[in-house]
Amino acid sequence: MEIRGPLALPARREEIELHTDDGLTLVGELALPESRDPVATLVTLHPLPTAGGFMDSHILRKAAARLPALADLAVLRFNTRGTSSPRGTSEGAFDGGAGERHDVAAAVRFAAERGLPHPWLLGWSFGTELALKYGREHDVEGAILLSPPLHRTSADELAGWAGDPRRLVVVVPEFDDYLRPAEAAERFAAVPEATLVPVEGGKHLWVGESQTRRVLSEIVGVVNPAALPLPTTWDGPVPQD
Repeated sequence: MEIRGPLALPARREEIELHTDDGLTLVGELALPESRDPVATLVTLHPLPTAGGFMDSHILRKAAARLPALADLAVLRFNTRGTSSPRGTSEGAFDGGAGERHDVAAAVRFAAERGLPHPWLLGWSFGTELALKYGREHDVEGAILLSPPLHRTSADELAGWAGDPRRLVVVVPEFDDYLRPAEAAERFAAVPEATLVPVEGGKHLWVGESQTRRVLSEIVGVVNPAALPLPTTWDGPVPQD
């Protein structure tokens, strides 16, 4: 069958809770390869909750649905403070990216406590702001930024990545609503080591199967390139609801 849309491939899926240093409980899900250990881990940071972003925003949901089976990745998704999804509502209230510092810390700590290997921050839109602002505080391999708006990240926070040994990969849609490739090249010039990936025809929300596949391939190319090219069909069983 063709891999597209909401199809969820086999994985070990666990509903989890994260506990922040400021006393909140956040809800989430951990997806692991069905019968193997993961080779790397994606700690995902979702788009802006006040604009409809949550742990089920479609690229993150599809990463969790496909990449444990196709690329041997662990995928950790969670709702930041005050955010709701079918999984539930995380405690607290949206704090514009300030209090969410504790949310990022709780997620990375959970991955470490579970012994999940080679954690990467995967931010999308608002999630890229959290990765840029707070990612250097944690023991991660690096950060992958999808559609970074650079609205909340200060010039100093961005420049702080210069000289950092961890990788910073920036995936920018050609027709992004906030930051397009030419401007992104100017802004990220403050971090000469950053890898800028312009995506022809891409848009901020990455709608459509072709854009989904491109984004997932870019992610896997960073964290487990041996798994490329990602299959577009699946011949095995699939979980039944």
